Amino acid sequence: MALYFDPFRELDRVASNRLDSRRPRLMPIDLHKDGDLYVLNADLPGIDPGSVDVDVDGQLLTIRAERTARSEDVTWLAHERPSGSFLRRLNLGDGIDTEHISAAYDNGVLSVMIPVSEKAKPRKVAVQSGAASTPVEVAAA
Repeated sequence: MALYFDPFRELDRVASNRLDSRRPRLMPIDLHKDGDLYVLNADLPGIDPGSVDVDVDGQLLTIRAERTARSEDVTWLAHERPSGSFLRRLNLGDGIDTEHISAAYDNGVLSVMIPVSEKAKPRKVAVQSGAASTPVEVAAA
């Protein structure tokens, strides 16, 4: 098995690991809407599920996770996966039911289900007619 060694790339990697070791890393996410539910998927491969923490404070969703470094007494041939803490914060905005947010971790992917609040869902509004005062149904967007 041939490995390509680039000393400048290795120097850059070591320097960035040393300088960034105290700062949390960003985790890649996908976010989509599925009906009345927002679904956030965050890639966290190799993370212990016990280290994953999801908090909601007002309209701020915070996801934290920790990947512990392997023993330093090994001889690394390649060491590209970052260890340390990972952090992602999202402002949820209005119209989110923060009381019913749920999360699950499976196969290295954290899925956070964010439901839309009942107040923010489209609904019908009854319109009164001036002459007959009979309600007429009109759809509100």
